[in-house]
This record gives sequence, C-alpha cells and structure tokens, in this order.
Amino acid sequence: AVQCGADAVYLGFGAFNARRNAKNFTEAEFRAAVRYCHGRGVKVYLTLNTLLFDRELTAAAQTAALAGEIGVDAVLVQDLGVLQAVRAAAPDLPLHASTQMTVHNTDGALQARELGLSRVVLAREMTKEQIAAVCALEGMETEVFVHGAVCIAYSGQCHMSYVIGGRSGNRGNCAQPCRLPYELSRDGERLSSPQGNCLLSPADMCLADSLSALIEAGVDSLKIEGRMKSP
Repeated sequence: AVQCGADAVYLGFGAFNARRNAKNFTEAEFRAAVRYCHGRGVKVYLTLNTLLFDRELTAAAQTAALAGEIGVDAVLVQDLGVLQAVRAAAPDLPLHASTQMTVHNTDGALQARELGLSRVVLAREMTKEQIAAVCALEGMETEVFVHGAVCIAYSGQCHMSYVIGGRSGNRGNCAQPCRLPYELSRDGERLSSPQGNCLLSPADMCLADSLSALIEAGVDSLKIEGRMKSP
C-alpha cells in the first residue's frame, strides 16, 4: 500500500477488528509496520471496529493504549462503549467513526462530532449530494470508500452470517454467506439469472471515474478496501 502511494494505511492488530479471521498483525509486526509507515510519512489507523461485550472492554482499551504508545495515528471504532473505553485509556488518541457505525446523514455526523470523533467513514450507500452535505459541516473530516468489496447489507449491518453460520460480521467473523452460490426458482422451476449463481453478491465498488466529483464535494480522504485480499 505504501509503495503504491497510499498516504495512510488501516490495519488490524489484536482481537477486536472486523477481520478477525485474517492474519492480523502481532505486536512485533505492528510496531515494525508503524515504524515503516512513519519513516515514509504515511499514517497508520488501527481498526478496533467490532461490537464488544462488557467483559471485553478492558482488553480493547489496553489494545488502544498500546497502539497509542506505539504511535498509531488514529483508531476506528463502531461500538459507543468501545469509544468511551478507548477515550478513558488513551485520551489523546484521535478516534474515527468506522463505516460500521453507519453514519449516513448530517445529524449522525454532528452526533459523532459531539462524541469527540474527528473523522467519519461514511456509509457506502450515500449519494454525492448526501456526502457533500456532511462535508459542509465544520469540525468533522470525511472519508469515503472508492474501491473494493461491498457488503449486501447497509454499511455492513448484516445479521445473515450469524443466522446461517453462527458467526457475526459485527463481531469480526463474517462467514460471507452473500458470496455463496444460490438457486433462483419459482413454483419449483429453476430460473436463470444474469448473475449466474451469485444472486446475493454485490459487484465490487469502483469509483475511479467519480474521484473529481468526490473531491469537489469536499471529501478529505479516499479509502480503498483491501483487507483479506492479496497485494
């Protein structure tokens, strides 16, 4: 990511991120990654963006405090309880609203600002006009996805994974049931589909032709979704 020109990288370290079944960074790897990025003028954002239970909040706060000590530039959160725990453990660490927080209008962005968040990663379903309205607010940075996989559910708020596979996407263990093959039928007769068997899987997002419009709207950061993918 750095060698291809990114000026910030977001990554998972510890047990409380949305890609828990990926090969996340160990502490030694995380320290090395931060050194590598900072040595080249690149920021590092830690994903701490899953829903947690009370018994997990202390460990999440400890992870954030360690990340702050290592030098991470910001932490992305979804859970308001995690936000409060991280704020108490590392009061000087900037916090960003993960797209999982589902901030999708100006009132949501204003509430995020009131809670002390410095940036919101906006829901991917918003229109250009809706994005521009949030960008017009003072005191809040905006970040939008411009490339990569898209969840079938609004801003990743999916319960199908847990219902079908007993694994919650909002707990970092999405089984990706929307990527599985399905059959389409009516009255017992199998029907064909232009999507083949991938009836629930959205195509990847690609906003390469819309970058100038997003910049004109006032977006501060363009985000490429690349976790769980090869370089």
